[in-house]
Amino acid sequence: MKRKTNETSYIKLYNHIKKDIVDGVYPYNTKIPSKRTMASQFGVSVISVEHAYDLLRDEGYIRSIEKSGYFVSFRDSDGFSSFPEENLPSFHQISASQEGYVFPVSVLSKTMRTILTNRREDILSKSPNCGLPEFREAISRYLARNKDIRIDPSRIIIGSGAEYLYNLIAGLLSENIFALEDPSYEKIQRVYGNSNIKYELLPLGKDGIESKALERTKATVLHISPFRSFPTGISASASKRHEYIRWADSSGRIIVEDDYESEFSVLGKPVETLFSMAAKDNVIYLNTFSKTISPALRVGYMLLPESLLEKFDQKLGFYSCTVPTFEQLVLTELLNNGTFERHINRVRRKMRSDLT
Repeated sequence: MKRKTNETSYIKLYNHIKKDIVDGVYPYNTKIPSKRTMASQFGVSVISVEHAYDLLRDEGYIRSIEKSGYFVSFRDSDGFSSFPEENLPSFHQISASQEGYVFPVSVLSKTMRTILTNRREDILSKSPNCGLPEFREAISRYLARNKDIRIDPSRIIIGSGAEYLYNLIAGLLSENIFALEDPSYEKIQRVYGNSNIKYELLPLGKDGIESKALERTKATVLHISPFRSFPTGISASASKRHEYIRWADSSGRIIVEDDYESEFSVLGKPVETLFSMAAKDNVIYLNTFSKTISPALRVGYMLLPESLLEKFDQKLGFYSCTVPTFEQLVLTELLNNGTFERHINRVRRKMRSDLT
């Protein structure tokens, strides 16, 4: 129980300092208080402060200078704040078949047998078009626990993988010009191209899309992978993430946040999502279970802004759900009984161990 208290205190401290940095209480390039000073001020342990500072440094809000302390590297006015000098280790660097990283087949098969035994009549039922309510509720609770995303399950759409969800987005926002990272996942361009979506390619810099390109684009929809873009492995810095949000807040634009692979961050907590950061209702969030469980399990989900729900229902609500009821029930069980999160945490611990 003591450990849980320590984790809570450092996350609270992390959120407090991050807000102060974003609000300008600690301006760019200024030194923040030492760990001992901060511990005394907030009545927490030095270890809690150290954990909070590590998270802030890893996400690009502060940087450490040997023998000098910690300095603010977030600058709200531009998108060139330094992300960690050492790139975050990528899960792409780790073999998918390496022992300890693959979701246990024995656990998956046991869960499948449980569903076949206990829900044998349900598995033959047709899923509602947007997905099973209990699966959407399980995803909603998981996101609240792990990504600080709190969303009504009615805003979650289930589909058979990322490409299928890209198609839905193309149908939903067909009148818009899209902007994509350059380079980016090749199938994104192919799906949008096949849907006759007009799109621009915006070059990536060291910490995300180059600011000048973002300023010049005529696009009104920005499709990005801020956690780690494929194939470059570039992660958006804290400043760049806020720059994306400011871009979307102007003239009613929309961000499509493709959060693929983010569960396997080696940080002390998942990197904040644009969806959770956004104050306005203008981010579509995508994720799948392809990396976390298996690419053979074609299951993904999309979080829609509330402002797009009626439009989605009118234009695309007639489409049947492309994920079998059986698979949705299996994933629901894995999410509800904690098995999925235990696997994620086990892999993240092993990654940190293997990369040190």
